[in-house]
Amino acid sequence: MSIWLRITQALSALASGEALSAIFDRLRTPPERSVAFAIAVVALGAKMAKADGLVTRDEVRAFRSVFHIASEDEAGAARVFNLARQDVAGFEAYAHRIKAMFNHQEAALCDLMEGLFHIAVADGFYHPQENDFLNRVAEIFGLPQRDFMMLRARFVPDAEQDPYVVLAVAPDAPLSEIKQAWRGLVQACHPDVMMARGLPKEAIKLAEKRLIDVNAAWESIQLLRAEAV
Repeated sequence: MSIWLRITQALSALASGEALSAIFDRLRTPPERSVAFAIAVVALGAKMAKADGLVTRDEVRAFRSVFHIASEDEAGAARVFNLARQDVAGFEAYAHRIKAMFNHQEAALCDLMEGLFHIAVADGFYHPQENDFLNRVAEIFGLPQRDFMMLRARFVPDAEQDPYVVLAVAPDAPLSEIKQAWRGLVQACHPDVMMARGLPKEAIKLAEKRLIDVNAAWESIQLLRAEAV
């Protein structure tokens, strides 16, 4: 059974007038949590599309690069997106429900933020209202500003590409401490670890860019430290 068929089944209650955001209360545990994760990316992605006033083909293509959508599932995916756009509930209501679902699981919430950043910059422009949207979602999720800036540094084209920010370490931290942080981030990119956090297998592609960015930051720091000697 495809994830989109499972999502369609999860949304069956909408026929009776239940709000889309309410389904998160029923998708807290594996394996259905992976369905909730997919819906969360679609729903918040749809709400974010309103931030800059339009949905571009690039943004849709970016979503499809994270979640493979078979031709037979396209109608179901579009239905979720359109329901999220039309739902009267604001994005903050969605974010609070997602926070409750993934409570005390900061890594899973960072995964979700990563998917949203991926979609936000797909058209080559990071709109100030998208930044405000994502910053507010991160606040609701309870993510430290350090983590938000780390994601921003990795995804936004004109952001300062500070390798210390990417690894979320202090510039004056010992190299051994930085190496430990790098190893921890690399381990967190492992597909088995990500699926254990509730990501559907379709979204594991998110880890590919993260691993590239994390390794590049570590290599850059090693080079900077070597030159400083």
